[in-house]
Amino acid sequence: MRFQLLGPLSIADGDDAVVLGPSKPSSLLAALLIHPGAVVSTGYLLRALWDDDPPATARAALQSCVLRLRRIFGKYGITGNPIEAVPGGYRMRADADTLDLVRFRELVREADTVGEPEGELYRLKEALTLWQGPLLANVASPVLHRDEVPRLTEERLRTLERVCDIELRLGRCRQVLVDLWDTARRHPGRERFSEQLIEALYRTGRQEEALTEYRAVKGRLTEELGIDPGPALRRLELSILRGDDLGPTDPGQQPALPGATPAALPASAEVPALPAEGAPAAAEPPPVPARVPPVPFFTGRADERAAIAARFAAESAEATVVVLSGAPGVGKTALALQCAHDLQRDFPGGVFVLPMTHPDGGSRTPEEVVAELPAPVGADGRTLLVLDDVTGADQVRALLASVPVGAVIVTSRRGLGGLMATHGGSVHRLAPLCPAASRRLLVAVLGAERVAAEPEASERLAEVCGHFPLSLRIAAARLLTRPSLRVEDCVAWLAEDLPARLTLTDDPGMSVPHVFGGALRRLDPRWQAAFHQLGELDGLLFTARALGDTAESEEALEQLADAGLLEDGPPGPYRIHRLLKLFARRRAGDRDTGGRGADHDSPAETARH
Repeated sequence: MRFQLLGPLSIADGDDAVVLGPSKPSSLLAALLIHPGAVVSTGYLLRALWDDDPPATARAALQSCVLRLRRIFGKYGITGNPIEAVPGGYRMRADADTLDLVRFRELVREADTVGEPEGELYRLKEALTLWQGPLLANVASPVLHRDEVPRLTEERLRTLERVCDIELRLGRCRQVLVDLWDTARRHPGRERFSEQLIEALYRTGRQEEALTEYRAVKGRLTEELGIDPGPALRRLELSILRGDDLGPTDPGQQPALPGATPAALPASAEVPALPAEGAPAAAEPPPVPARVPPVPFFTGRADERAAIAARFAAESAEATVVVLSGAPGVGKTALALQCAHDLQRDFPGGVFVLPMTHPDGGSRTPEEVVAELPAPVGADGRTLLVLDDVTGADQVRALLASVPVGAVIVTSRRGLGGLMATHGGSVHRLAPLCPAASRRLLVAVLGAERVAAEPEASERLAEVCGHFPLSLRIAAARLLTRPSLRVEDCVAWLAEDLPARLTLTDDPGMSVPHVFGGALRRLDPRWQAAFHQLGELDGLLFTARALGDTAESEEALEQLADAGLLEDGPPGPYRIHRLLKLFARRRAGDRDTGGRGADHDSPAETARH
């Protein structure tokens, strides 16, 4: 058993984790774990539990919380009385095997002393995999969120900055670009990420984009804070305008990016400079394969995981391909990553997760993807590629022709029948979760006590979410961050305007309408119009007759089915998932009214569909 603090507070056993429900004992546990092995004063614990308004019996209530917490430990098989009462407060002992925060700091310290960049990078990346979501999202203590969460977050961001520094100095500018695009957007207040992104763009020959990014950063700082970019950013802009050579990536020389933190990479580390254009690359030590962490709160899909493991069990001279297809939001990427975690020991050559689309949804070229892979791929043994969000068979064919791999997991909203026709393999068309798996997901996120307190409402929540993993995670996250909100009330609120309310305001990507809309926008306008037309019809089953019974009607339904927006097909009728039908109806209403759809589903209509 171990405690997980770097995310929702939870107790884990192997890959299984149980998130604790918001409560005073949970706040007490978090306050102790944040200071592992140290004496935490009674006064601090009282503030952590009651902020500035403790009850008159606060000290007795604190002792009661300690007893309740010890009973929770016993429930989950934690023995040895880890909470120790000492003069002045309490202490909770933890080590790298029992607390992720201790393990994180241990790996960062190891990275400081390893002496060579590949080993340093490996340890820092492993440390970052321990972060599993919003920090203490299920802990209600205002004091911890105000005083401790920012401090812990700073530790993570410093480590992430350091990883990007090393990647840049190793000349892996193309590989790090994908992470930096996302990181710079998520943390606009940290100029260092913007510096790294602009340097990576410039070093990969994208001078115009680098300048555009600089001007965007400058405009934001001026408009929001009334300040200019820092000296490092200004010097970098000047270098780009002049077309300067930023110099080699040897850490023994000046930092490639003006103003870079010298301590980001030990001066003693031996890092080869980038070869001159056209010159043969110097031999590099083989990269250490990255660790693939388990997917937080993953549930269900036992049959698919077993089938994929069996298919990859036998080594083959040719790549073994598995395609995971299905509706947007049904959990294709989560299953692929969980399988990669399950199987990574069987692939000594490494496991590489590669996004196949740009952040705007456009397809990436095979050349862009290959540039992110270390060379030579497969030199140390069988390699597994996870190609996420493939848009067409040609993307995969080109990679298989240029990269020696042992196995490939492909996620795609399309069926990729053309790939199966030319390369073989297997296809798993994912359906929504079964009710039991949906309940396990809610229990994992919300805690068993909260689900057990409202079993019928929890069952109804899963139904309203269509048993889609994306929908369930969004709804559960809303409940997790609102500990006083009843499940029943959440269900009623969601049902009034599905699927529009299945979204998180602080993360635009966690939105059912956004994900469904992204899938629809990839289609030809004719097939988009056909999808809208389905929203205006009754029921969930359709044949070509519903769209006019023409050759184009048949093709429209086939295209929608291939894109994951419909299921089944000839000789029986096509079927649309209820959430997708509600989305289609909403889009049809938006189109008719020129904006927000006027014909919203009432709760009764929502239940009927």
